[in-house]
Amino acid sequence: MGQKVRPTGFRTGIMEDWQSRWYANKADFAELLVEDQKIRAFVKKKYGKSGISKIRIERTREKVVVFIFSARVGMIIGKKGQEVDKLTKELEDLAHRHIEVKTMEINRPEVDAQLVAEDIAEQLEKRQSFRRTMKRSMDQTMEGGAKGVRVQLAGRLGGSEMARTESAMEGSIPLSTLRAKIGYGFAEAKTAQGHIGIKVWINNGDYLDAEEDSNAANAQASKVSKKPERKGKR
Repeated sequence: MGQKVRPTGFRTGIMEDWQSRWYANKADFAELLVEDQKIRAFVKKKYGKSGISKIRIERTREKVVVFIFSARVGMIIGKKGQEVDKLTKELEDLAHRHIEVKTMEINRPEVDAQLVAEDIAEQLEKRQSFRRTMKRSMDQTMEGGAKGVRVQLAGRLGGSEMARTESAMEGSIPLSTLRAKIGYGFAEAKTAQGHIGIKVWINNGDYLDAEEDSNAANAQASKVSKKPERKGKR
């Protein structure tokens, strides 16, 4: 009891979709899985400052489609699409397959757990106070419309001799409720004293509520307005 499970892995296949969407036979599976990891690591290393939340990969017989979810899409696309063409060429050299890169913009980075974790890491690397950074990030997330947020830092915080763990929480984070839309992000701040690990959990409401809202909106849009019938004179 008491063991922590990554919320995204816990919900994958139940409430969330897989990040690698393809099928392969037993002989090719391991090779393609390693290839996916190489593609993700390459993109994250090259465009680490462009706010990449996740990278989804889909495969067909002919090509590999790489979806990059980013808060700053312009940095990946570049001027007149030059940067994305260059990235496509580099990924094709890496994987030796035909690759198509698609960028997807994240409109609300303040409620994306991975982007919040990376923002905290960036602030800690700039020698900001870890308590002030945690508080500021949590306030921004709650103002962005999140139901709850939890931040945990571990390492030589504030340059102390001994590593320790500090955590703060606001709102509710129901980790064992599968229908709760819990986002999880992890990043490392490379400070002069050593690495500091940052974990962020963000509660963005309920999967089923979101589905009900979208269904209600669709039903409302498809409803045909009828004119009231005129009553005949008696």
